[in-house]
Amino acid sequence: MNIVTLLPFIVLIGAMFLMTRSAKKKQQAAAQMRNEMQPGTGVRTIGGMYATVKEVHDDAVLLEVAPGVHAFYAKNSVGAVLEDDEYNRIIHGTSAVKSDDPVVPDDASSLTETDEPAADASDDSPIDLGKKDADSAPKADDAEPKKTDGESGTK
Repeated sequence: MNIVTLLPFIVLIGAMFLMTRSAKKKQQAAAQMRNEMQPGTGVRTIGGMYATVKEVHDDAVLLEVAPGVHAFYAKNSVGAVLEDDEYNRIIHGTSAVKSDDPVVPDDASSLTETDEPAADASDDSPIDLGKKDADSAPKADDAEPKKTDGESGTK
């Protein structure tokens, strides 16, 4: 046989080897992460639920999904073990604000600084965005009254 005819098979086998090797590394890393879980750490399940680890057993973990609510989960159902600050940021909405970070204002008024007052700035009356009253709506001169729910047009 010629080496040129065997080359596609060699490349295919090499690619399969590399793909299975990377998948095996990912599985080993996930298993190691699950085995290093300790009570008190925050986790995310593969279903997207955030919880706190209470107890770790051989094949299962006891998670506190809400204050006073505990549930057993298989270790394989833990998708990620989270760092404390990331877990607190997600669950409690707390985050450490660095003093170097710029503070973004709540409105855009400070972004457009001009010395001239705007032309429409003197009109401080609020804009009416509500629905118009039924009395101010144009009325149609229909001979028949409108049908409401439960009434049918059949006789």
